[in-house]
Amino acid sequence: MKPTDLPQMRIPGAPTLSPDGTVAVVAVSRPDLPTDSYTAQLWRVPTGDDGAASQLTHGWHDSAPRFSPDGRWLAFLRRKDKGAKPQLWLLPVSGGEARQLTDEPLGVGAPAWAPDSKSLAFSARVPHEPRYGTAKSGDGEPIGPDGEPPRRITTLFNRLDGLGFFQDRPAQLFTLAVAEGAKPEQRTDDPYDNGDPRWSPDGQWLTFTSSRRDDWSADVWVCRADGSEPRALTDGTLVAALPRFTPDGSAVVFAAAELADPVLQNDTLWSVPVAGGPARPLLDPERYHLAAPGGDLDATGDGVLFMNEHRGAVQLLRVPYDGGEPTVLVDGDRQVAGFDRDVVVIAGPADWGELYAGERRLTSFSAGQVHLEQIEITTEAPDGYPVHGWIVRPAGEGPHPVLLMIHGGPYTQYGWRLFDEAQVYAGGGYAVVYGNPRGSSGYGGAHGGPIRGNVGEVTATDLLALLDAALKEPGLDAGRVGVLGGSHGGFMTTWLAAHHGERFKAAVSERAVNAIDSFAGTSDIGWFFADALYQRDFERQSPLTYADRISLPMLIIHSEQDWRCPVEQAYRLFVALKRNGAPAELLLFPGEGHELSRTGRPSHRIQRFDAILDWFDRHV
Repeated sequence: MKPTDLPQMRIPGAPTLSPDGTVAVVAVSRPDLPTDSYTAQLWRVPTGDDGAASQLTHGWHDSAPRFSPDGRWLAFLRRKDKGAKPQLWLLPVSGGEARQLTDEPLGVGAPAWAPDSKSLAFSARVPHEPRYGTAKSGDGEPIGPDGEPPRRITTLFNRLDGLGFFQDRPAQLFTLAVAEGAKPEQRTDDPYDNGDPRWSPDGQWLTFTSSRRDDWSADVWVCRADGSEPRALTDGTLVAALPRFTPDGSAVVFAAAELADPVLQNDTLWSVPVAGGPARPLLDPERYHLAAPGGDLDATGDGVLFMNEHRGAVQLLRVPYDGGEPTVLVDGDRQVAGFDRDVVVIAGPADWGELYAGERRLTSFSAGQVHLEQIEITTEAPDGYPVHGWIVRPAGEGPHPVLLMIHGGPYTQYGWRLFDEAQVYAGGGYAVVYGNPRGSSGYGGAHGGPIRGNVGEVTATDLLALLDAALKEPGLDAGRVGVLGGSHGGFMTTWLAAHHGERFKAAVSERAVNAIDSFAGTSDIGWFFADALYQRDFERQSPLTYADRISLPMLIIHSEQDWRCPVEQAYRLFVALKRNGAPAELLLFPGEGHELSRTGRPSHRIQRFDAILDWFDRHV
């Protein structure tokens, strides 16, 4: 894979299955270089043995399809062009043109059908005047962001990377009848974010999440379908998401982690009675973790379907409502990326994702693409702790130069799926080593905890053990090794460059945490994240503290609009390295946030790949 091959990545989203089970619809997105954006269309996929997938819509960006319970309608989100906000559209399944249902100024979220198929619920951000284009100047022109009045901020949690400030545009709940000419009706009017609504089986109630405290918590709420009688079901001690009524309407199941430790803890499956009472986990919080990003769950007649991380895989589980042992429905060296009842999108080491009915593949979105094999490796750290990872190596016997690649989080996982980063670097001639050291998710809660308060030292032990195991493989050159990573991976790249610089020829640190003290006060999540992970031992654990030890060539990559790890983190490291005489360069991307490498402009993603390959070509 070359950087310019990004448009070959056709990635299916979560499917929707028709009520009779004969047809699935899925959105397939891809990078589009001519417009420097992303386009997506809906595809119709028969689930039987006959028939092939066919493109159903031709909008610029169509996503989040939902069949109505009676099978007559398909609701979905559409952006008319790359600058437009997503709006709700409705397509008659029997044939005909789609019609637009909403025109909200900041766009709308994914829809949820009422059981009678007559109404939809969704969330949408409602801007406060005079912000976000709601006010006009004396000559009638909209007032831009630079002309708005100042924000008065009184709470710690007030902004989010990729979104910006949100307290002056809280997310509210709406319902909308699908009858011709009906208008959306706003059902909440709070200074808080309310999201992810779902209907009760009798259509009388909505459940949703709401964030009403100055912390990272989110509670499960219910209200009448008209917005009346709002009531919290959880008590502020959880970070809840994805609420779903059980089929009998007596409880709501949801994913959550406990607020006491939201950084290194599993998001597992919980249940809470609608009539009132304490929430309880249905899965062992130490063993089971909702896949991230993109994890989902659904309450069915046979139990709760739950996407679970497991040693680099993402399983699909069916969990009994009484909390018994789950049944594994989809397993193996692959990752479930979305589902609806009996159809599942699965991504694996050889494709970006395909739609399956059982084990029968229904689509071939990645057909004809060439990939390099993902080879599993396991080893032990010096203290005997098991370490798990992979190698993607170039074609040919070698000897190949090597890149140690480190994931962010830290409580995330690399896994069993085709990965553009590994494929591009291997396509450039490098053997890529990557894995899940202590601090990663997918191996139980006990795998994450050991790094708390000693992040760099513990993680480095496992990463170097993984690297040493990989270098025993034939055809890998131990004398030519580079290291790279983003976010927490950038933190660890700088840490390794300072503490184990003799192991590497060069480094690329991207969107990193380098100085924990300023991160705690400038990051959108730093005010709680830093204390939870680094235990207020900021100076000793900051890679910047040891910058004077770094002499190897280091490329620092950052985005100007990164609010997760603000750009000052990059500048502080760059200035320290330059003042010490180390060979360092700083590459800044305008208009991008923390997610540049995954969802940034396609042109920027290509330029980033080119810069990284150029750096390692020069120095490794």
